[in-house]
Amino acid sequence: MKKCLVILLALLLTVAVPFSADAKKLPKRQMEYLDRGAVAVETEDGIFLSWRFLGNDKKKTSFHIYRDGKKITRKPLKHGTNYLDEAGTADSVYRVEAIGKGADQDDIKVWQNNQLHIPLQKPADGKTPDGKSYTYKANDASVGDLDGDGEWEIILKWDPSNSQDNSRSGYTGNVLIDAYEMDGTHKWRIDLGHNIRAGAHYTQMLVYDFDGNGKSELVVKTADGTTDAKGKVIGDQNADYRNSSGYILEGPEYLSVFDGNTGIMKETVNYEPARGNICDWGDCYGNRGDRFLAGVAYLDGKTPSIIEARGYYEKTMIAAYTYKDGKLTKQWLFDSDTAGNEAYAQQGNHNLSIADVDEDGKDEIIYGSMALDHDGTGLYSTGLGHGDAMHVSDLDPSRPGLEVFQVHESSPNKAGIELHDARTGELLWGIPTNRDIGRGLAADIDPRYPGAEMWAVDGAWNSPTGGLYAASGEQITTNIPPANFAIWWDGDLSREILDHTFDESIQTGTGLIGKWNPKTEKVDTLLDAEGTYSNNGTKGNPALQADLIGDWREEVIWRTEDSSALVLYTTTDITEQRLPTLMHDPVYRLGVAWQNVAYNQPPHTSYFLGNNMKQPDMPRIDVIKAK
Repeated sequence: MKKCLVILLALLLTVAVPFSADAKKLPKRQMEYLDRGAVAVETEDGIFLSWRFLGNDKKKTSFHIYRDGKKITRKPLKHGTNYLDEAGTADSVYRVEAIGKGADQDDIKVWQNNQLHIPLQKPADGKTPDGKSYTYKANDASVGDLDGDGEWEIILKWDPSNSQDNSRSGYTGNVLIDAYEMDGTHKWRIDLGHNIRAGAHYTQMLVYDFDGNGKSELVVKTADGTTDAKGKVIGDQNADYRNSSGYILEGPEYLSVFDGNTGIMKETVNYEPARGNICDWGDCYGNRGDRFLAGVAYLDGKTPSIIEARGYYEKTMIAAYTYKDGKLTKQWLFDSDTAGNEAYAQQGNHNLSIADVDEDGKDEIIYGSMALDHDGTGLYSTGLGHGDAMHVSDLDPSRPGLEVFQVHESSPNKAGIELHDARTGELLWGIPTNRDIGRGLAADIDPRYPGAEMWAVDGAWNSPTGGLYAASGEQITTNIPPANFAIWWDGDLSREILDHTFDESIQTGTGLIGKWNPKTEKVDTLLDAEGTYSNNGTKGNPALQADLIGDWREEVIWRTEDSSALVLYTTTDITEQRLPTLMHDPVYRLGVAWQNVAYNQPPHTSYFLGNNMKQPDMPRIDVIKAK
């Protein structure tokens, strides 16, 4: 009897270990080296300064501030990593010094306001084979340290005005990808060529340091005629696989790695998941078969892998690659058509997320209503079907682990708006729906309720569906804020609303940041980004949202109305909250990497970031500095 009990206890402990693993025993993740990212902004009250508390700093790191060579902080700054210098002027020059580390960033000049204009080299207009003209506008962006200097550079996708959803026929212009320094210096341009169709579901840019040399690469799907920054053409430059409807349903497909600093093509292999029989994906005209997603995942817990995915309405295939020593190597390929994987068909979203959901140090791929383990095997399928929006984080800090908030297009649905356990797929609560739920958002916007709040809008009429829910599933009110993006912007721990003033006649609008007022149940405007436009129609996406400079609060980048520039906005609110830069958090950094993919979603952290939060542990990272 005792022997049986010992065996049973051992089995229980074996099951429990992955989810309660000692964080100190988990491997350190390769992560980008970053400088202090300090910024100084002129305000009505003085000069506001903000800088990074790095993930590789010691927990008790404190700081001194110098103005024009003289120390102006009487005592070391031990709390928030921002400071208001009431005696500073627009001509002042600052230095931030981490005590014990020396002057790790100096010569910080003052911005006139909280905006940085980044000039762009707008491409020339073009014509399709049927003689129709098109223009270009700046679209989705990503960031990486392309040259290894500890500062972010911007990778920008140019979208032709005739870009199309997969469900619509028509020729499109070529997709172009640019790289820029933050001052607008144009580094390079890649032309994906006429055998890559333009639209939200075709080109998913991954910008990351995949080979561990301290510099980011660009990984993207290519085809015959793709031309790198030095004019080198991939495949047959004269091949044209477009059919009379503008779809590209034949011809070779490639996966290419480009050097981030030069735009030179470094490696190209045949793209997997491969097209195969186009009818296997759910239709025969190219709608469902050309739906792509992509992401970055630490499948071994230490180094990043490339995730490439195809299909989610019917068939789903997901592949993983490494890029090391100049070579792309496939790690595994998941196929929902493989025997035993039937439950994973029809479950994907227009987006994905990457997180270590079982706490073994290795990342899983959360692919809508299904998830894959780090080795490419199925982890679970909720069976709730396809959806347009999804958010993964510690949304309910009262329970262990991470949660997934998801809305579903499939209807009728027993839980078209729902929260489930990210590790097991267990449904925690759900709201029955009988129509397409087009958008949903999760963020802590109401300090009266623990955890994040969640809400959704109807896909057909863009109207509130159900209302605003607490993490527990309790309905707070039938009123809701917009459900596009959320951003950490002001000085408290609530998250703010990132949206736009949509004009149907031009299918875009001015960028906005607002704050949900629980008393009035309305959004109070904090920032009206006049002169900017949002991307991707009603979705109201910025070009990019991320913690790019300064402390842990986020920046937002919109395009100007004529796409002649990008405009980066940063907050100037003082906060006592001190958190490591979000870009050194494992879930958040990967969220920025996949933010541009298909239906863009805001990044989230690996821990609950909100009111009454617990201070997070310092991330276990191995910072790689370029040699």
